[in-house]
Amino acid sequence: MANGKLTQRELADIAWAACDSFRGALDPAEYKNYILTMLFIKYLSDLYKDRKAEYTERYGGDAERVRRALERERFRLSESATFDKLYSQREASNLGELINEALEKIEDDNKSKLEGVFRNIDFNSSHALGETKDRNRRLKHLLDDFANPRLDLRPSVVGDRDIIGDVYEYLIGQFAADAGKKAGEFYTPPEVSILLAKLMQPQPGQRICDPACGSGSLLIRVGREVGGDNFFLAGQESNGSTWSLARMNMFLHSMDGARIEWCDTISNPKLLEGDDLMRFDIVVANPPFSLKKWGYDVAENDIYKRFHRGLPPQSRGDYAFISHMIEIAHEMKGKVGVIVPHGVLFRSAAEGVIRRKLVEDNLLEAVIGLPEKMFFGTGIPAAMLVFNKARKPWKEAKNDRDQYVLFIDASREYEDGTKQNRLSEAHIEKIVQTFLQFSEVEKYSHRATLEEIQEADFNLNIPRYVDTFEEQEEIDLAAVQAEIATLEGELAEVQVQMAEYLKELGLE
Repeated sequence: MANGKLTQRELADIAWAACDSFRGALDPAEYKNYILTMLFIKYLSDLYKDRKAEYTERYGGDAERVRRALERERFRLSESATFDKLYSQREASNLGELINEALEKIEDDNKSKLEGVFRNIDFNSSHALGETKDRNRRLKHLLDDFANPRLDLRPSVVGDRDIIGDVYEYLIGQFAADAGKKAGEFYTPPEVSILLAKLMQPQPGQRICDPACGSGSLLIRVGREVGGDNFFLAGQESNGSTWSLARMNMFLHSMDGARIEWCDTISNPKLLEGDDLMRFDIVVANPPFSLKKWGYDVAENDIYKRFHRGLPPQSRGDYAFISHMIEIAHEMKGKVGVIVPHGVLFRSAAEGVIRRKLVEDNLLEAVIGLPEKMFFGTGIPAAMLVFNKARKPWKEAKNDRDQYVLFIDASREYEDGTKQNRLSEAHIEKIVQTFLQFSEVEKYSHRATLEEIQEADFNLNIPRYVDTFEEQEEIDLAAVQAEIATLEGELAEVQVQMAEYLKELGLE
């Protein structure tokens, strides 16, 4: 505890302890919704309590003036929906129902920001939380954990306005570590998000989108990279529970003006302007790797013409997301950063056709190889692709950034982890500076011409362009042979001596 205030880690540890009520009974990918939603309620309640006390003091206890002031806050909270009210009802036989009613009230009071956020989270579900007796016991323990006096989330106590959002992010990361393969559905490791955000170099006033936003971590990180509040965030997420987490995550980071849509990005995108897709300055995503049921059946007749470079294969949706992202990036200035499995770099057939056209259109700016075991749920290495719609056509290209595609092999430089490998600040900075300077670094990066890529038949596999071969020291065969002869002679002497000892002992 620093200066009498709880640190982010201390707050997170207290909240993480609340998971004990669910471990063993629920999958981490499921009970994360209950823990994170309760943290959200606790934060709103403590913030409301802080504001109410502040206005009560300011207006000398004038209840009407206090009420009007509270209604002008960025959110509203009825006394019946506060955490304290729920805690006072913790012995109720219908506790799950009471929590659901409080969530519904919070939504109704904040329709413009929180409408529908809790529709996928049911605290009265016998399927998820057990029969009434077990369910009430678990929910009572959950309320008891969050009633810990040390878990005081009032800004006057916590201080830093971002600390609650950071605690929320930390907990999502902990759930991802426990959730195995399901983690990839809702979480991008923070160092990967930081790297992609720095590569994109977002600027004030820009519109930023993540069309596969999960819990919103990557989108928030790119927003933070702007260095102020002058930006617009938008995202799409197909999983209802994860969409709810993203909405709460935005609110906790004071980014509640973000537009996060619950929809299928490929078959039913909802980020629209008029009858067309909304366009953005920055588009980033960590879409599901090689998704099988990605919307092939509707893509052929796509009304937005996103797949004019080719229809991705039915069994893998990687290029469906890439195609969508490139189409929603502003013409002549939009930038795209996407995390992909390595197969995207070299698979042939339909994917090879799309990849070739993207290169021929000179949209691809960089290919960056990442270390293995970076992502929860998969040990395979991934890559980042950076597209830039500001690049000139090959024939008109005059500067380095337009004349080459930069390949960076960052796969060998990382910090070992038990479950996951990590990029340190130094590793991230090296990748970013190499990209920004568009520089060649021996055994690390290479600027490839269109001719080189054509010679490789548009195969973008990084080892084709970045030579990481390490020459081994030449072996002196004569010296090795001499050493072997010496060792054999010493062995013969030891064997003779051993035979004499055995003879003396009568063990010949």
